[in-house]
Amino acid sequence: MNAAVLFSGGKDSTMALHYALSNGEDVKYLLSMKSRNAESYMFHVPNIHITDLLAEAVDIPIMSVETDGIKEEELEDLGHAFEKLKTSGVECIYTGALYSVYQKSRIEKLGEEVGLEIISPYWHVDELEYMRKIVSLGFKIIISGVAAWGLDESWLGRVIDDDAIDELVKIHEKYYIDLAFEGGEAETLAIDGPIFKKKLKILKDKKEWHHDSGVYIIEDAILEEK
Repeated sequence: MNAAVLFSGGKDSTMALHYALSNGEDVKYLLSMKSRNAESYMFHVPNIHITDLLAEAVDIPIMSVETDGIKEEELEDLGHAFEKLKTSGVECIYTGALYSVYQKSRIEKLGEEVGLEIISPYWHVDELEYMRKIVSLGFKIIISGVAAWGLDESWLGRVIDDDAIDELVKIHEKYYIDLAFEGGEAETLAIDGPIFKKKLKILKDKKEWHHDSGVYIIEDAILEEK
């Protein structure tokens, strides 16, 4: 089918894109919702500006839509984007939803209204197996934000590898964080992987830490040949 992927650049939307391509879908567009509100209920915010470069890295056109990120109202912006994709010939939309009923139910409702099939290939996946799979597939994912006990400033900008996952398991045992960050414990960004034709090179970055949470902000980046 002609497909689009709701794409934030994070691990879950990147895995949804990988799944769609592996499933033989013709991915026509990446849809990036760029929220002006850091507290958006629906959309990923940290480093969302990097999605333009990531779209170039995977060589798929991107549709970027700005939204004020106001609860419920932001759904209208997403609905308009769905309508535009539908008129462009898209038949289904892949999402990286894992456990958030709030997000998944609203996306599916919009899809039904517009006439688009919504596919969430990793819905209710085993989180530990999922995180290990991301690494084993060869994706390079960095932590772009943390907001949970056990995750300090040292995690900002860190690559998720098997050692990092081992540490997350220990933190989970102590603080009960979700291993795939579905409780908002952390945000992520993909900078390389098997579907990337070019890799992201970060030229300038900064960390912002606020007592018990923080973000890793990419101020400048380019694409490099692999």
